[in-house]
Amino acid sequence: MKKSKKSGKSPEASAIRHQGRSAARTKSTRRIRKIKISSGAYIAPSFLGVLAFFILPFLVVIYYSLVDNPISGNFVFLDNFLSIIGNTAFRRAVHNTLMFSAVAVPLAVVLSLLLAIVLEAKLPFRSQFRTFFLSPMMVPVASIVLIWQVLFHYNGAVNEVLVALGGGKVDWFKSDYALVVVVILFLWKNLGYNMILFMAALASIPKDILEVAELESAKPLQTFFYIKIRYLSSTLLFVAIMSLINSFKIFREVYLLTGDYPYDSIYTLQHFMNNKFKSLDYQTLSAAAVLMSLVMIVIIGVLFIAENRFGKDVEG
Repeated sequence: MKKSKKSGKSPEASAIRHQGRSAARTKSTRRIRKIKISSGAYIAPSFLGVLAFFILPFLVVIYYSLVDNPISGNFVFLDNFLSIIGNTAFRRAVHNTLMFSAVAVPLAVVLSLLLAIVLEAKLPFRSQFRTFFLSPMMVPVASIVLIWQVLFHYNGAVNEVLVALGGGKVDWFKSDYALVVVVILFLWKNLGYNMILFMAALASIPKDILEVAELESAKPLQTFFYIKIRYLSSTLLFVAIMSLINSFKIFREVYLLTGDYPYDSIYTLQHFMNNKFKSLDYQTLSAAAVLMSLVMIVIIGVLFIAENRFGKDVEG
């Protein structure tokens, strides 16, 4: 009979293996600690900048919204918020801002997507077409305002055309048409950038999936809604958020066109807050800023939830 070999390991070999594993773990721990320290050193300047210029000022704004004034600092809790909600000018500004964003932001998203699809089809004069919508990105705000004044002034080019066609003059900036003029200005400024984003997203859609859909006799609308839109979901979210943020920045153009107190339909939250800042009413200004931030957080949160639910099957 053959003798069976012993399957046991010697104590010396086990000790050597244990020491090797311990040394490897120690080396790995040191490497991870070194990576964390170097990463922290790179992140620290940016974090300090965000802390100094964004987080701390916003905490100061929250503090101002809860006191009667910055000098005495008497805590009044929600009195400033209740006061501003009852302010007629604030309610008018909120209504106009929501109306403008509700009209301008969906138009900016939909029209820029349509323009990207049109340019993807390689039509003639597509370079000139693209230049027309990208030119506002290179033009200063003051120049854009000057162009709009030349076009929509009471004695401007648009009214001259209307008179030549047999119509009457319209006071564009002092009538209900003022909102239409501002929406057109917003779209002309932002469509080009959004269009470029959508063109890049359309180009990144896997071609093999589109070819399979074509082989399966899918109609163009089915391909668009069931494939392309799902792959565009993250870009749609980004464009919607950027358009929403830019809709709150339209104050610059409206202010240069109409001044502190424009026509009622284009009196926005930024006008209200700018006028409160001039009168040094910091507590009311801060309460308005906090309320606007809460609304923005809710809207952006809803957009993130919608994008996560709609585009989760194509992530990764």
